[in-house]
Amino acid sequence: MSANTTNGSQTLSAQGLYYREYNEQIRAAIEAGADKLFLTEVMGHRYIGAGIRAPGTTIDIEGIPGQDMGAFMDGPSLIVHGNGQDGIGNTMNDGRIEVHGRAGDVVGYGMRGGRVLVRGDVGYRVGIHMKGYQEKQPVIVVGGTAGDFFGEYMAGGCLVLLNCTGDGESASVGRYCATGMHGGVMYIRGHVEDYQLGQEVARQNLEKSDIDFLRPILDDFAATFDVDNPLKNPSEFIKIAPVSARPYGQLYVY
Repeated sequence: MSANTTNGSQTLSAQGLYYREYNEQIRAAIEAGADKLFLTEVMGHRYIGAGIRAPGTTIDIEGIPGQDMGAFMDGPSLIVHGNGQDGIGNTMNDGRIEVHGRAGDVVGYGMRGGRVLVRGDVGYRVGIHMKGYQEKQPVIVVGGTAGDFFGEYMAGGCLVLLNCTGDGESASVGRYCATGMHGGVMYIRGHVEDYQLGQEVARQNLEKSDIDFLRPILDDFAATFDVDNPLKNPSEFIKIAPVSARPYGQLYVY
């Protein structure tokens, strides 16, 4: 075990370790009282932060974590100084995840609370089956573009797609965006064609209440990644929301 400990902070190297052994070391360090972990030489190690219930704990990750990082997580903050893989924040209950690069597919699947911020692009099926209950509303903010099925079957929470990495002409999102969406709200910066959207939703212009809701979220995004707030021109955004609570009540396929 390669570890250095200083005043509640601990550094753990992943070099030469299988993912299970590495996760055991992470859990042991937190149980021993470490509230600041620095994970180094991470290369595809899966399930980092998964199932950990430790509000106030911060885990800094150097390298590329593997799939399902932060799955079922409840409280910690994960900071990835690079790219992430698939399944980030899977069924996450609470906490915070920052990815300072790109992320893969199925980010935030079934996410129930907390916040995920991705500076770059994401893959397919991001934010699908997101949920929200009373004051607990999950948020995912993507600084770049997204693939197909963005927000599929979304039931609650908020998805924001900023399209800051595009050329201003290419689509910010793929096909079947918001297909089956029956709850929550989505904000997309840039133009979206009708054929890209599911038939259960409608686009709207932003109102003052939307701007007031978005501003602190995007202030957080800008401060996290040291970029300008993308909300300078609200007219660049559209709001997408469901028009039916039963999207397939009278529809089998389309």
